[in-house]
Amino acid sequence: MLLNEKRYGEHSWLIEYINRCKSGEIIIGHELMMELDRIILDFNDPLITVDLADAHKRIKFIETKCKHFEAPFAGKPFILELFQKAFIESIYIFKIYDDEVGRLVRLIQDVLFLVGRKNGKTPLVSAICLAEFFCGPMGIKILCSSNDYEQADLMFQAINAMREESKALEKVTRKNVKGIFFGNPKKPKSTGKFSYKNKGTIKKISAKTGAKEGRNIGVGAVDEVHEMKNNTSVMPIRQALSTQDEPLYFELTTEGVINDGYLDNRLKDGRQVLNGELDRPRWRIWLYTQDNEQEIWQKEETWVKSNPGLGTIKKWSFLRQMIEEAKTSKATRVFVLSKDFNIKQNNATAWLMAEDIENTETFDIEDFRNCFAIGAGDLSKTGDLCSARALLMKPRSDKKYFLQHYFIPESKLDNLNKEEERKYREWVREGLITLSEGNENDFRLVTQWFYSLFKNYGIRFFKTGFDKWSAIYWQKEMEEYGFDMKKVDQSWGSMSEPMKLLEADLKSKKAVYNNHPIDKSCLENTGMNVNSKEEMMPIKVQGKDENKIDGAVTMMICYRVYIDHKIEFLELVKRTA
Repeated sequence: MLLNEKRYGEHSWLIEYINRCKSGEIIIGHELMMELDRIILDFNDPLITVDLADAHKRIKFIETKCKHFEAPFAGKPFILELFQKAFIESIYIFKIYDDEVGRLVRLIQDVLFLVGRKNGKTPLVSAICLAEFFCGPMGIKILCSSNDYEQADLMFQAINAMREESKALEKVTRKNVKGIFFGNPKKPKSTGKFSYKNKGTIKKISAKTGAKEGRNIGVGAVDEVHEMKNNTSVMPIRQALSTQDEPLYFELTTEGVINDGYLDNRLKDGRQVLNGELDRPRWRIWLYTQDNEQEIWQKEETWVKSNPGLGTIKKWSFLRQMIEEAKTSKATRVFVLSKDFNIKQNNATAWLMAEDIENTETFDIEDFRNCFAIGAGDLSKTGDLCSARALLMKPRSDKKYFLQHYFIPESKLDNLNKEEERKYREWVREGLITLSEGNENDFRLVTQWFYSLFKNYGIRFFKTGFDKWSAIYWQKEMEEYGFDMKKVDQSWGSMSEPMKLLEADLKSKKAVYNNHPIDKSCLENTGMNVNSKEEMMPIKVQGKDENKIDGAVTMMICYRVYIDHKIEFLELVKRTA
């Protein structure tokens, strides 16, 4: 159904957008098409008044007063794309009579904006907030928020940068550490909207900021809600809007990897609204999503479904490069699918394919007599599996060879199910696991294993990495035996690089674990978590909480030490030639 804009007296960007989407000229996903169908119903609802004035006032303000502040568009006017103008109109043009207020008010109060990264979502909503600050009612208070202070600051700084780029806007406003305010101390005005009497403000808070209750705001904008685990961060903001006649609440985000998080619940409700299962007429649900994952790999032209700014704001070459990397890197694949194409990814998905893990190559420890090694220990909590490891290399080769051993309290075996107990007791009989008496691992046995490699084979440890939360006693004992101990923080920044390098080496069969069954099991149980910086973190595959990943963790600890001291270690390896 195509709409006729002549009945409204002037050009409507929203009607143009709807008509071009309906005709197939603009490609969008079915979820946005369902929202456009809801909007068509609003156009034809006799109880809803269509008034373009407020929307066009804000569009004009953005295009004439706001300028971009980041390369490659820095300093250029903020000329809105058609989809951005349509989005703004969809929020502002529909009015409904409110008996409590006694006048027409804006229909839309709640906005969910989901779009692929680098399509200008933060600058767009920042520009809308700045437009609302100047075009909205006197005394309006605007709040920018996100899961962390740094992300909340991105939106606030975007607003302030656009304010500073315009001499006209800067002349009547001021900024300090508390926020943005009306009134210029250099050229004060005694009366009017742009004087000190206007108590309007723009401020920022994060999920970690305390005392969020008690605020009274007119506009709230929350960025990157996909990182939020629950609604504790957003509910105080939404409640702070409750006193306003025409509140406006924005949630802008890409998809994420947090399971059962806040965004999951919002999207569940939003999709019920789109399907007609819930009635939320005041909620604008603007989702740029793909219809399925297969089209991403098979039909490049469909990428615009989740990236409406492709070709103007976001470069095709960038996205093509990301797709190529996603074909070979699991972390990149998870990141690209969630952030560029809004396809939800499990935050504990399997890290490796079976063919990546499979490696039947074996070696004899005698091949490394009198060599240098990097050590790693993952000392488990009471009653759990413990992993000890040595990484060795040969001159003129980039292969890494692993020697490994595992430790477990005897009482732990009694708590396993029959199948697991049978498997572990078989590993004990094969000499792959050493039992500790009672309920706790005896870390002295771990020390003895490391020392035995030196005593029996002359293997000298360059450095031995360990989790900083491991027992201080073990660290001191190892140092007494002459081992150079290095703490390895199991955090995003520390574990991501070694995890990626280990993945590449496993896939290319350059990480040789001697076909060790426990190593293989640990790699199979290892999932990966990917954050918004595309950093990786090992995690247990969802649904396998009882299984162990300790062996994979010590591999990564070895790789962390190797990366940090590569030149020194390889020099030592050359000496054994």
